[in-house]
Amino acid sequence: MAKTVLVVDDITFVRKTLIEILQKSHLQVVGEAEDGEKAVELYRKLQPDIVTMDIVMPEMSGIEAARKILKIDKNAKIVMISALGQENLVMEAINAGVKDYILKPFSEEEILKTIEKALTSDERLTGRASQRTQKSL
Repeated sequence: MAKTVLVVDDITFVRKTLIEILQKSHLQVVGEAEDGEKAVELYRKLQPDIVTMDIVMPEMSGIEAARKILKIDKNAKIVMISALGQENLVMEAINAGVKDYILKPFSEEEILKTIEKALTSDERLTGRASQRTQKSL
């Protein structure tokens, strides 16, 4: 059975691009949301295997939504998507417990590689990994 994905981004074009990439690789997109509040609501309802989440969105940020989702399900797998120049927000997301992050602009290969890694690993970017991440940002 295909792994399920919830795609969250306030920009329609980005959501549609992500959905196209994910569906081509045989992942099942079960929902999409344009803000953090809707993301939390849909996570509760759909229980996807993984969430792609923009960091900066109206209503509720991706970081706050990630925190709420992780309170609902401590094993939730969330990959944050961030624009260049948001390094401090990426570090905040990592500290909140997300699995990984992708910087915009992204490539299809990068999306699929990061999602596959997040789906197959139980590790989160914490401790040394987040220190290495901070250096690479």
